[in-house]
Amino acid sequence: MTDEQPRRVFAPDFLTELFRNPLDPGYADAAARKAVEGEPTGPRKWLSSGAAMVTLVALGFLFVVAYRQTVADEPARTKARAALVEQVQNRRDETVQLQARADQLGDEVAGLRDRELGGATAARLRDLEAATGLAPVRGSGARIRLADGPTPINAVTGERNTAARVKDTDLQLATNALWSLGAEAITINGQRLTATSTIRQAGEAILVDFQPVTTPYEVIAIGPDDLADDFRDGYAGRFFKELAAKYAMSFDASAAHDVTLPAATELKLRVAAPSTAPSPSSSASISGSVSSSPSEGGR
Repeated sequence: MTDEQPRRVFAPDFLTELFRNPLDPGYADAAARKAVEGEPTGPRKWLSSGAAMVTLVALGFLFVVAYRQTVADEPARTKARAALVEQVQNRRDETVQLQARADQLGDEVAGLRDRELGGATAARLRDLEAATGLAPVRGSGARIRLADGPTPINAVTGERNTAARVKDTDLQLATNALWSLGAEAITINGQRLTATSTIRQAGEAILVDFQPVTTPYEVIAIGPDDLADDFRDGYAGRFFKELAAKYAMSFDASAAHDVTLPAATELKLRVAAPSTAPSPSSSASISGSVSSSPSEGGR
């Protein structure tokens, strides 16, 4: 007997073995067998060649059938899409014609009403319609422009950073500030606001009375001559300046001269009550605001 201890042998780890023998043992055996036996001949060669040929023919046949089916279905899809586009265009044309007809009938009704009511009563009714949004108005005031800033995409998650986008609360803040400064009529991208108007976020879109509006947002208000300056120096103007500095959003407040704001597209009267003679400064309070409490905006 000897005092020599048994020698320990450690198996190589997985990565070492992988780099030392990168080829799968099955491939190595097949290569060695091929080197000894050579290329298949006779029936084996014909069988392997025939199987490969049959496989290629089957794949080619499937590709041809799929291509022919796609080509055959394309005219039907194109016709269906063209039919849908035509229907949408026809509906749009009908809507434009109906709107023009409705405007014409509205003018006729207004003319008959003015003729029957007389001068003073008709003039007071026209003033009330202008204040409540039922009639177009013309005058001077302020023009507020808001536009989205850059919306970078996260390289890892693919999500967009929407902090620089104009939100519904921003438009609520702007309109409520204009009402408080004495505005008598306001539009957002041509949509006239009334006492029942809503400004809401729907996904990435902003709806004004269920009509979508997109950036850049133009808020036009008819009111005092210094309306734009008061807005710029007020709490809303300071808030939008901070957003522009922090998120690179676009903000501008300027005077608007001799602008015409259209009537509201829809105004459903739910409750009516006799009113006393309005004071000259009550037109802004008749219009109201777009929410029950002033919005402070925010992110």
